[in-house]
Amino acid sequence: MHDITEPFLLNAEAARKKIESVRWPNGPVCPHCGETERRYATKKEGRWRCGNPPCRKDYTVTTGTVMESSHIPLHKWLMAFYLLSSSKKGISSHQLMRSLAVTYKSAWFLSHRVREAMRAGGLAPPMGSDGGVVEMDEVYHGKVETPVRLSRGRIPKPTKKGRSGPAGKRVIISLVERGGAVRSFHVPNADKATVTKIVNANIAKEARLHTDESRIYDGIEASVASHETVFHGGKEYARGKGDDLVTTNSVEGFFGIFTRSMVGIYQHCAEKHLHRYLAEYDFRYSHRMRLGYTDMGRAMLAVKGAEGKRLTYRQPDSAVL
Repeated sequence: MHDITEPFLLNAEAARKKIESVRWPNGPVCPHCGETERRYATKKEGRWRCGNPPCRKDYTVTTGTVMESSHIPLHKWLMAFYLLSSSKKGISSHQLMRSLAVTYKSAWFLSHRVREAMRAGGLAPPMGSDGGVVEMDEVYHGKVETPVRLSRGRIPKPTKKGRSGPAGKRVIISLVERGGAVRSFHVPNADKATVTKIVNANIAKEARLHTDESRIYDGIEASVASHETVFHGGKEYARGKGDDLVTTNSVEGFFGIFTRSMVGIYQHCAEKHLHRYLAEYDFRYSHRMRLGYTDMGRAMLAVKGAEGKRLTYRQPDSAVL
């Protein structure tokens, strides 16, 4: 059983050793060339020099991660990972500032890099590949920075009858595999083309898809084994029992956590950062206690996910974060 009195949450040297055990369970690996055997310890504790002649670069356990070149002590990094992983509704940068005794700028720096570590990378397996149920729904949260306008300056309004668009609000579409993980997407529009693209890229052909009666899901049955709907307009929220239960309650429950947390905890989120907040909520939901994860286990998964996700203020293409 872990708690916040663990030595690696209170001491920088213990934190370094803990991160090494998570990232390098079989010994140090050069992040520059991948060398696993030849290496030399330098005079500075925790710094290694690659023994591969073409490389010969120095590295530490934070090289090539979101923690690289940071002057924030590693135990405060681990505490940030723990707090963001264990707080069901998130933790604001102001609260992180007070908890870690760092500046607000450092707390903001930490929180966004922890969210980046939580972001799923690579090609994930399709959802519902065993014929399971995947629930899909959309939510509109926060105003877009540049609203899409119709003719004569009219702004589209959100409806469940498919007559118009998102009323100048940000569109989020989520997929929840019943009893499993969630994947969320911030998209420009909620329409048939967008929905079809997301389904084809993330849901297996043999999956059963459950949605509400929105017209944006019309024709989606061609991409999955079956498509069933619940008629929210007629106050129908569930139909059937057991394996035949048709509902979108799981994905709406996820939206409930997300929207209430964004209003109550974070209060404001720039649209360019929304994908990272979604990654944070996806990560916690997909590794929730009901699926066998502990708070510390979830935090260590996030630490492991920090590898290969260097996030700097100025990217190679000169784009500013």
